[in-house]
Amino acid sequence: MKKKSAYHVAVVGATGAVGTQMIETLEERKFPVDRLIPLASARSAGGTVSFNGQDLTIEALTKESFAGVDLALFSAGTDVSREYAPIAAKAGAVVIDNSAAWRMDKDVPLVVPEVNPADIKWHKGIIANPNCSTIQMVVALKPLHDQVRIKRIVVTTFQSVSGTGKEAMDELLDECKALLSFTEPTPKVYPYQIAFNCLPHIDEFLASGYTKEEMKMVNETRKILGDASIQVTATTVRVPVYVGHSEAVNIETERKLTANEARAILSDAPGVLVYDDPAHKLYPMPLDVAGKDEVYVGRIREDESIPNGLNLWVVADNLRKGAATNAVQIAELLIG
Repeated sequence: MKKKSAYHVAVVGATGAVGTQMIETLEERKFPVDRLIPLASARSAGGTVSFNGQDLTIEALTKESFAGVDLALFSAGTDVSREYAPIAAKAGAVVIDNSAAWRMDKDVPLVVPEVNPADIKWHKGIIANPNCSTIQMVVALKPLHDQVRIKRIVVTTFQSVSGTGKEAMDELLDECKALLSFTEPTPKVYPYQIAFNCLPHIDEFLASGYTKEEMKMVNETRKILGDASIQVTATTVRVPVYVGHSEAVNIETERKLTANEARAILSDAPGVLVYDDPAHKLYPMPLDVAGKDEVYVGRIREDESIPNGLNLWVVADNLRKGAATNAVQIAELLIG
């Protein structure tokens, strides 16, 4: 991408939960935007979004939307990205895509700036933003992997409804209201009631019994860390939390790493905030991380069932570091 003092930036899916956060993050981080083009479906066109004190009219996404665009941030889903990301790249924009469409494409870098920033150098017009749950986990694990090499990862996630989108957030609120009014909720977004419940079911089930979300964590982790030999297994769970994904992560390493050594390493790691003092009931929770860009790590302790094991509790705002902030950080790397 040609170096400029300011850039024409398109946000595809500008009215969604992640698209809205992308626009806010561009403003917060003072990204050099000369012109912002908010794009969405035809039904959202004509509305407005606010950016740097101005109300900008939302435009309908078409094949002609990317003329003169330098950078296109996509947050409109896999089908939209598969159709329009190549069009945007052909028009001369660099695409940073938040969907699953391009993550495992061998010609598309999958980037977390704190983990593998150099991979952006080999992009061919499209850069993939990883899955939200994968991003926060690899930010926490990369510093440890660099020191002692991780052999195996076992992760269970507790993912907020904002990972599904605004309709899911509205459904959780409506169900809570219904239940507290002693009426029966009617789930529409999820197969079962999410209020006061946990669903061990994110995305579609595969023939193996794993879900697509679980296999994203397996495959994306290996690609981002650049180590196909790491053994990864995941169970992903949707929980009745609005914002913030939590993860119980167990790792096995090639050599012994004590809990104190891990705390020291993570305390110096970019993008990580160690929040770990059980004696004073100090550990990360979704309420702590909402609106924050850091990955919080706590409950760091040695796994007594194996010689070289550690347990960690990893929490992050899935709309920010898990999506919008990571995408804008990639954009910042691009402009150097």
